[in-house]
Amino acid sequence: METLKFKTNIKCGGCIAAVSPFLNELPEIAKWEVDTDNPEKILTVETREELNAEKVVHTLQKAGYVAEEL
Repeated sequence: METLKFKTNIKCGGCIAAVSPFLNELPEIAKWEVDTDNPEKILTVETREELNAEKVVHTLQKAGYVAEEL
């Protein structure tokens, strides 16, 4: 299992609800969460198997959000 972290523009519960279906469809993700209290809105992803950070970035782009790997 690996942990990936991303700086995002996911700001609130509504944003989290919008990205949930996109992130939940990735079988490589075991668990994910967004720290909306952090000024950089950090998305933490725990993987089940090998996951390319670019795949997470691309998935968030499909949902209309921006992510940058930290």
